Amino acid sequence: MTRVLDILRPAMPTIAARSGIADEQRRLPAETIDELISAGVLRMLQPKRYGGHEASPQEFFEVIRALAAACGSTGWVASVLGVHPWHVGLFSEVTQDEVFGDTPDAVLCSAYAPVGRLDAVEGGFRVSGHWSFSSGSDHADWALLGGLVSDGSETPVHTTVLLPRSDFRVEDTWDVVGLRGTGSNDILVDEAFVPAHRALTHAAQQSGGAPGLQVNDGTLFRLPFASIFTNAVTVPVLGAVEGCLIAWQQHMRDRVRVSPAGGRFADDPFAQVAVARAASELDASWLQLERNLDDLWSAADAGPGPVGLDLRVRARRDQVIATERALHAVELLFKTAGANSLHRGNPIERAWRDAHAGSVHVANDIDRALTQFGRHSFGLDVRDSLI
Repeated sequence: MTRVLDILRPAMPTIAARSGIADEQRRLPAETIDELISAGVLRMLQPKRYGGHEASPQEFFEVIRALAAACGSTGWVASVLGVHPWHVGLFSEVTQDEVFGDTPDAVLCSAYAPVGRLDAVEGGFRVSGHWSFSSGSDHADWALLGGLVSDGSETPVHTTVLLPRSDFRVEDTWDVVGLRGTGSNDILVDEAFVPAHRALTHAAQQSGGAPGLQVNDGTLFRLPFASIFTNAVTVPVLGAVEGCLIAWQQHMRDRVRVSPAGGRFADDPFAQVAVARAASELDASWLQLERNLDDLWSAADAGPGPVGLDLRVRARRDQVIATERALHAVELLFKTAGANSLHRGNPIERAWRDAHAGSVHVANDIDRALTQFGRHSFGLDVRDSLI
C-alpha cells in the first residue's frame, strides 16, 4: 500500500496553516479531520478485517510525529483518535462488527478515567457520568469511557465501556492555554444501557486475555495496552517541539541570508549551544522510544502471554523522560528566541504552550512513573495502571 505519510505530505502545509484556526475555534477544522480520515491515519492500527492497515506502532507514530510538527493539536488528536480502533480490536467480535461493520471510518473518542457509574443490570450495565478531557469528541461517532463496577469485592473493577453517539452528549468546556485545537471537551451520559459485550475490564486488556484476540491474533494486538496509550500522548509533544526547532532553525538561516544584523544574532554562541542542546534532547528521546517500540514488538511477536514487566517498566520510564526532555528543549528555544517568542501564533510560542499542556496529562506525570521504575528495580510491587 502507499504509505500514509506519503499521502499526507501534500496536505501538511495546509494543516500547518490551519493551526491558528484550530486555536481560535478550540477544535480541529472539519477539513483537517476529513484529511486524516481520507489519508488513512485513523485506520493505521485498525484490524485488517475492517479495512485497517494493522501497521506497526513505529509507522503510526512516525505519522503522528510529522503531523504534530505541522500542528501540535492535529498531532495530538490524530494520535489519540488513531489508537482507539486498535483498542476496539481488543473487544469482542460482536462489538467490532457494531463499530466497523457498516462504518469502517468510524471515529472514536475516549475518557478513560474511571469516574463513571457502571451499575450491573440484566444483560449489561446502566451507565451514567461526567467525563472530562475527551480530545476530538466533537467529531466522534463512539466514545470509550471508564468506570468502576462493584462486584461485591472490596476493590471495584476498572472497566471501559463503549457507547454510540446517540447515548452521550458533548459539552463545550475546552478553553485552555495549550493544545487549544484539540477540542478536549466533556462527555455526559445519563442512564444509558450498555450491553455486556461492549464492556472490557482493564485487567483483561492488560493481561493478554482480551476477547478480541480470538479474531485479531496478529502481533499488533498482543502489545501492552498501557505502552501504546502512554506513547500516544508523548509523541505529539515531541513532534510539536521538533516542528518548533525546525521553524526556528529556518528563521535563523533566513536572517543570515537577508540581513547582516540577523547574521550577527545567529553567530551568538549561546544561541548555537541552545539549539544544539534542544536537538540532542529530541534525538535522545526518539532513539529511546524507537528502541522500546522495537523491543515491545519483538516480545509480543514471540508468542502469547503478556510482555515482561522489566520491558514495560523501562518503556514507561523512557516515555515520561521523553516528555521531560521535550519541555527542556522548548524552554531552551523559547529563551533563545527572546522577544520573538512572545508574538501570538508563531511556532515557538504555540509549541511552548502545546508542549506544556500535553505534559500535564496523567500519562506524562514524570515523577509518578519514575517512582514505579524505582520500586521495580528495588524488588517492590509496581502500582501504576499505565504499566
